[in-house]
Amino acid sequence: MFKDITPELRAGMPELRGKLEANAPTAPLSWFRTGGPAQVLFTPADADDLAYFLQHLDQQMPVLVVGLGSNLLIRDGGWEGVIVRLGKGFAEVSIEPGLRVRAGAGAPDVKVARAAAEAGIAGLSFLRGIPGAIGGALRMNGGAYGGETKDVLIEARGVARTGEFVSFTNAQMGFTYRHSSVPDDVIFIEALFEGRPGNPEEILAEMNAITEARSSTQPVNTRTGGSTFKNPPGKKAWELVDAAGCRGLRIGDAQVSEMHCNFLINHGSASAADIENLGEEVRRRVHEMSGVELEWEIKRVGRNLA
Repeated sequence: MFKDITPELRAGMPELRGKLEANAPTAPLSWFRTGGPAQVLFTPADADDLAYFLQHLDQQMPVLVVGLGSNLLIRDGGWEGVIVRLGKGFAEVSIEPGLRVRAGAGAPDVKVARAAAEAGIAGLSFLRGIPGAIGGALRMNGGAYGGETKDVLIEARGVARTGEFVSFTNAQMGFTYRHSSVPDDVIFIEALFEGRPGNPEEILAEMNAITEARSSTQPVNTRTGGSTFKNPPGKKAWELVDAAGCRGLRIGDAQVSEMHCNFLINHGSASAADIENLGEEVRRRVHEMSGVELEWEIKRVGRNLA
């Protein structure tokens, strides 16, 4: 357990409207359903509340932002500092003129894809294949099934560590494969996308095809963090993992998925250390076999247990 600093935070932020929790469990925040406590869990009421909080927070205090937690592993020792969770106040999706969709950073990717489809806006269907929220798609240039965030983004808005509102054009995002060059301490709050004209029924059919493809090839209804490793240039991570004999490999209750071996699964009682150690063993075996250094795609944060 960490020192409870929420009373002093509240005292220094009398106009704060969001929720502060001390030593909050983080297992419910990530799809792996494991991990140690957060010293402080802050759920801001809205973007202005988030900005106010950051303006009054010690600039040396570590801050981690969490959306749906699909691509996140919080270590068993927990997070010393503040975890900001973007909840309902950041989940709005609206249709705007010019085939544009505005979405809060906490909005599930699938919700944005569906809103675009129903409005006859094509080009955003790929979001149906990304199991996360818009903030993560912005941070990682999320992509699937032939589309990437960089293909449709017009502008992203965020809050800097100082509490200042900032905005970035597509070019200013510095998108590359599964990466954005926006400073890590910027918390994205909103995105504006633009698609192209489409037929709602055809777009929804495309989304249904993506859903079926995911269900038949990925362990979607398990405790997993999505794709574990980035695809090396010219190669597929899952093929390297499979060739190294790691399909089905286990450490405790952590296992390399037998359905798709670029996914790690928590079968129920795996610790974060079990999952991370399993991933590192996979990386070791792949390097030993092929000389390729797999790079983690899942974000691993926090401290290990002593």
